[in-house]
Amino acid sequence: MKQLLQWTIIIPALSWILFFSGLIEGSSIFQIAASILLILSVMSAVHHSEIIAERVGEPYGTIILAISITVIEVSIIISLMMSDGPEAVSLARDTVYAATMLILNGIIGLCLLIGGLKHYEQNFSPSSVTIGLVSLVSIIVFTLVFPTFTESVSGSYYSVPQLFFASIACIVIYSSFLFAQTSRYRQYFLTVGDDENEDVVEPIIINNKTFYTSLVFLIVSLGIVVLLAKTLSPTIESIIVSYSLPKSLVGVVIAIIILLPEAIAAIIAARKNRLQTSINLALGSALASIGLTIPSVAAVCIMMDMPIILGLDIKSIVLLALSVFTVMLSLSKGKSNIVYGVVLLVNLFAFIFLMIYP
Repeated sequence: MKQLLQWTIIIPALSWILFFSGLIEGSSIFQIAASILLILSVMSAVHHSEIIAERVGEPYGTIILAISITVIEVSIIISLMMSDGPEAVSLARDTVYAATMLILNGIIGLCLLIGGLKHYEQNFSPSSVTIGLVSLVSIIVFTLVFPTFTESVSGSYYSVPQLFFASIACIVIYSSFLFAQTSRYRQYFLTVGDDENEDVVEPIIINNKTFYTSLVFLIVSLGIVVLLAKTLSPTIESIIVSYSLPKSLVGVVIAIIILLPEAIAAIIAARKNRLQTSINLALGSALASIGLTIPSVAAVCIMMDMPIILGLDIKSIVLLALSVFTVMLSLSKGKSNIVYGVVLLVNLFAFIFLMIYP
């Protein structure tokens, strides 16, 4: 009973109650309350993910968090596409692109900067980064770049055979990455060096009851975060429009909210001098975001004969290429540097700035 009265249990439960009560619609007070509960639910998700990671060990803990968030993200995208119809043809592309830019530039940039400021220099395995980035680059090109230049269908579309091929390619590449991360080359993704962790703590014993409770409430917390973000999106959109900003920023704001649990978990790991965990979480999240989202959305679009825009415009391709190239150079030596973090964050600001001033 004492375990069920913890704030990390109560907050997600209250959030679900508020969501199903219908009080959020049309009430500024309850919208503010929902926003507060949303942030606290994010913190709850981070808490439960840390417990799970402590029990199952790395890299399984980061994989569970990344895949959990991605599965919920996929379900929201598919539901919006089915409800909005033709207006949502570019929703999957825009969401995946925004998430990728936020992860590569925002999460990795903040981890390198904050970890570097506190610990001067941090170590990580360059082999794990190479595996992650090779997989990520291939998936990005297959899903977000090639559709702009193919000739079978006019516009930034794939034909059905091309869409089927791209989906299979994503699944094969992501599956091979998971195999490398969890089995064949697992040692690459573990904390490197005896002096990697300056903040050494005694291992915490997680019993079965605590583990399964955290596993359930991780899903509960992530689910309500996404649903509240979706519910509050009209309010967010009205605020953005009132300041004469482009509506495309709404997707970025929602993506930021959805990625908050991963971002906070990664930053906490970097502050604790576990940069390898931060990188595992960031690159794994980017791969899961594309490698699971595109095949799932493609399957629904093929079955329901719905069009889907995947190809980015030239400006977005250049920004994405700059981000990937910068991350590759920043993580190529196995040692962190605050300059790398600053440059990546500037790339992120450029992405948002050029969205506002195209």
